[in-house]
Amino acid sequence: MFCAIDFGTSNSAIAVPHGVAQMRLVELEPGHTTMPTAVFYFADGPEHAGPPRAFGRAAVAAYVDGIDGRLMRSMKSILGSSLVEQTTDVGGGRGEKYLDIVAGYLKHLKTRAEAQLGAPIDRAVLGRPVFFVDDDPARDAQAQAALRTAATQIGFGEIQFQYEPIAAAFDYERGVSTEQIVLVADIGGGTSDFSIVRVGPQRAARLDRKEDILANHGVHVAGTDFDRRIELNSVLPSFGYRAMGPSIGGAPPREVPSSVYFDLATWHLINTVYNPQRVAELRGMRGFYDEPLHYQRLMTVVTERLGHELAARAEAAKIAVAEGGDARIELGHVERALAVAVTERDAVQAIEADIASIVRAAQVAVAQAGLKPAQIDALYFTGGSTGLRLLAQRIAAGFPAAQVVRGDRFASVATGLGLYARRWFGAPGLSRSAAPAQR
Repeated sequence: MFCAIDFGTSNSAIAVPHGVAQMRLVELEPGHTTMPTAVFYFADGPEHAGPPRAFGRAAVAAYVDGIDGRLMRSMKSILGSSLVEQTTDVGGGRGEKYLDIVAGYLKHLKTRAEAQLGAPIDRAVLGRPVFFVDDDPARDAQAQAALRTAATQIGFGEIQFQYEPIAAAFDYERGVSTEQIVLVADIGGGTSDFSIVRVGPQRAARLDRKEDILANHGVHVAGTDFDRRIELNSVLPSFGYRAMGPSIGGAPPREVPSSVYFDLATWHLINTVYNPQRVAELRGMRGFYDEPLHYQRLMTVVTERLGHELAARAEAAKIAVAEGGDARIELGHVERALAVAVTERDAVQAIEADIASIVRAAQVAVAQAGLKPAQIDALYFTGGSTGLRLLAQRIAAGFPAAQVVRGDRFASVATGLGLYARRWFGAPGLSRSAAPAQR
């Protein structure tokens, strides 16, 4: 048996064989074939094949319900970083390596798939972004190697990789009747990836599609960066971010130290703020603040461990603004009646630099393919962050002659990876030594 796994920054999915020549997405949770990439470690509870955990929506629900423990999200972002081999506190006196957290999540996907198939799975195609890490080939290779290690650790004996936007192109290809050149924009939680792919009904049956992949390019900027910018620009100023301290001895006021705010706005660093040594350091910084209320709010967030809740509310505001209109972020859990407004203009200003970077990446991909914008027949949007209206419009503006097609924002990549896995593992007599996306 084999499968295809889309391990995403925000959401994940897994596809398995169905019938003689088809693939299907596994129902990971009741009524859902995609699942949030989230793990909640309970502070209390018996060990059972690892620390007591909940996954996906159950993990998010446990956190929202205030159960004692630690929520882990955006685990994909630690691949390629020095954190991957480090151990972090997951509550209840337990420690867990970040790589083992990734492996545990992948094992949950694998176990769900095996339960529905009624058979073990030992071969897998794993999706990967064009770049795990920008402008650093060594760290990018380390990131894929870490993901391979995690997959091997949970029992996969044969592993192949495929670029996520290429997989999305395979999904798009099912609906075309003529040969086309498509620019695939796969913009998720962690990366914005672009691929220029030649597709068509005569090409779809080919296993080796290397000559049809005209260019790949991407940047490590996407949805979680938008969340971070909005939190820093709209939420955290009420807690002292970019505030000025008092004037001491007639000297000009200095800006409040900002590192704690950057960590509070970064999912995998939020828990570092709760470290006892860090808390003690923050307790000694009262004199850095000219506005006592800012400091009080910050310390409430730190001592009551509300950082993830702030980040979640910033993300919800981004989604609300992306759907049109303004948003109001209620912060009454920190201070009675505290709230901040986020307008579409505020959100756009906060993420303008990120949007510009993503738009440039799309243009670079086309240039690397040796093409002009007018030669692109279609734009295929997939990934959760393509729901941001302004971003999609800005990308499309550079290709006015191209047809704009929106795929399933959360399942197109998984579906395409499944198609590729079916072709790769199901091809008789195929030499397995040279997978197109292998690095």
